[in-house]
Parts: sequence; structure tokens; C-alpha cells
Amino acid sequence: MRVRIRDVVAPVFWPVHRAIARGTVQELVAKGGRGSGKSSYISIELVLQLLRHPACHAVVLRKIGGTLRTSVYAQIQWAIGALGLAKQFRCTVSPMECTYLPTGQKILFFGTDDPGKLKSIKVPFGAIGLAWFEELDQFDGPEEVRSVEQSVFRGGSFTLAFKSFNPPASGRSWANRYALEQRPGKLVHHSTYRDLPPAWLGERFLADAAHLEQTNPTAFRHEYLGEAVGCGTAVFGNIQLQTLTTEQCQSFDRVYHGVDWGWYPDPWAFNRAHYDAARKVLYVFDELTRRKTGNRETAGLVLSRIGPDEYVIADSAEQKSVSDYASYGVRCRGAEKGPGSVKYSMKWLQALTAIVIDPERCPDTAKEFLEYEYEQDKKTGEI
Repeated sequence: MRVRIRDVVAPVFWPVHRAIARGTVQELVAKGGRGSGKSSYISIELVLQLLRHPACHAVVLRKIGGTLRTSVYAQIQWAIGALGLAKQFRCTVSPMECTYLPTGQKILFFGTDDPGKLKSIKVPFGAIGLAWFEELDQFDGPEEVRSVEQSVFRGGSFTLAFKSFNPPASGRSWANRYALEQRPGKLVHHSTYRDLPPAWLGERFLADAAHLEQTNPTAFRHEYLGEAVGCGTAVFGNIQLQTLTTEQCQSFDRVYHGVDWGWYPDPWAFNRAHYDAARKVLYVFDELTRRKTGNRETAGLVLSRIGPDEYVIADSAEQKSVSDYASYGVRCRGAEKGPGSVKYSMKWLQALTAIVIDPERCPDTAKEFLEYEYEQDKKTGEI
């Protein structure tokens, strides 16, 4: 039975599928809320990539091995059936694996709570080129994930890692931080149930989502939209991570430029922002960060981002640096500060309708805003 990809992959994932087909993606980080389709898509893509690379095998991982059978193992079986390949695969529970009969390629399933099994993985030929980390946030940080990848990706000319998760509420979660980090070959994709055809979800699912949206909007944003809404300690509850187009950025007519001096470990930082006063929305759409970089070098970076008639507002705590910028050709002045100015600035930001940050253009800025939290008493938990 011939199955069209468009019949089993939601349109929101078509650009991802095409990017992987072009070979430009070595790591896909798929995040989103309930019913966002990310696990279904990854299971389909993993099987397709297995068939496309006949010398390649796959490993599917969760933190706890006891959860494999009813989650990712069942999901892979579904994908095999959805692609019309059920007769070409043999799936067993002991050992837990799915074998593509025409070639002998295997999809293996492991929990990282038994690291010994991972170290002893052996495949009959070729190498493991595909790995899927489901519920990424449940793993013990990026070090554990990196260690697993170093164990399974040995040999072979092709590797592709899938990492999927529902973003935890706290912006400080390592998985939320990881999704903001950029590197060549890494594609981060966010989807929600609203991106899927309603018929795929069913009336009950949609009714439950609509009810929660009405009765508990914060829980709805976290559970169904996959937003890091905070745990009651977030300083800024109005953050919106949104991809901004080049056309949008070029249309901004009230653009402000700011510099915060830093060296190490705190970075020197530059931002461009647009303020829509009528709607009380702040857009942060450009950033530069550097560590252990002198004023002459950073001034050159700033000049590459601003026009000849534009000026920069910098931290007035370093007047010598402000003067340096002026001598290097940057129109720069120190920020006006006074008693209580920091507290007032925080209140002003909190009172905005939204602080929109492009996480691709400004990953460090997004991380900084999301992780800004009130202190809690360690004994009582009081904020």
C-alpha cells in the first residue's frame, strides 16, 4: 500500500521534513504542548530515514526504561503501520526492537537508567545513525544526553538526533535553555495542537483544551501551547517568544540601541529594540554578545549594526567606555540613572502588554528574560 507523506505528516512539519531531506539538519529539537504532533512526526521521520540509509540503525531512548513499551515503542509501531510497512517489519518485546526485514536494520529501545546496556549496544552491521530522545527534559541534563550520543554515534557517515519534549514551566529548566542554544545543523521547532488538523485530535481533546483556556489560562498556555510560564516566581509574565520576519524588523520605526558593558563571566551585550507605544509592546529583534572583548572590537560590531545617524545608550557606570565608543565613531551616551531607577525600570517592563523576543535572533536575551526570577526562602518557599 502506497502512503503519501502528506497524509501522515501534519503541514506544520513539512518544512522540517524538507530540511532533513536536504541534509541540512543533524539535530532536531521538537517542543510543544499536548497534541502538538511532535512525537508522531518524529516516529514517521525516523522510520523514513532508516529506509533512506540502508547501513544505518536507530536507537530510541527515554530516561526510564519501564516507560518504553507504552510510549515510544508503541509510537514506532504506529508509524510503521501508518506508512504501510507493517509486513516488512518484525517487532519484538524481548529484546525490544523493530527489525526491517529486507535489510536487517534495527530500531532499538533503551532507558538510560541502565547505562550498562547502552555501553554494550551492538548492531549486526553498519552503525547507529539515528537517535531519538523522547521527553528530553526528564534526562539528567545536557551532559547525560551528550554522553549517550558519544556512546551510540560511533562510525558511519550519517547521524541525526531527534529530541522532543513539552517545555517545563520554569525558564531555568535545562531543556528550555538547551532549546535556545544555537549551533550549526541544529533546528528547533515549536508546534501546538492548533497546528494539526482538528480531525486528528477529536472533539473531546479540543473541548478539554477550550475549557482549560477559559478556566485557567496560565495552565492552558503551559500544557497546550507549550510555553514556559514560570512557577510563580517569574519576574516577567509577559514574555512572548516569536519569530520575527525580516520585513517586520525593517518596518520598525522607533528603534532603540543599548549596550551593557561586560567582560567575564558576564558578557558585553548589545540589543536593538522597537517600542510600540500605542499597544505597549516592546520588540527585541537583534543582539550581540561577547566575552573578554575590548571596547575597540565591540565598537566595530556596533557600527556594523547601526546607521550613521543612530546613537546608542550605554550603561553609565563606565563613563570611560562611553568615551571610548565616542572616540571610535559610535554616537554613544550613558543611561540616565537615579535613586530607584532600576526598580522603576522593572515595573515598567512588567506593565507592558508584551515583551516580544525573537529566540533565533536573540537567544541570549530570551534566556536572560525567561530566567529572571524572584528569590525564594529556602525553608518556607516564600517569594
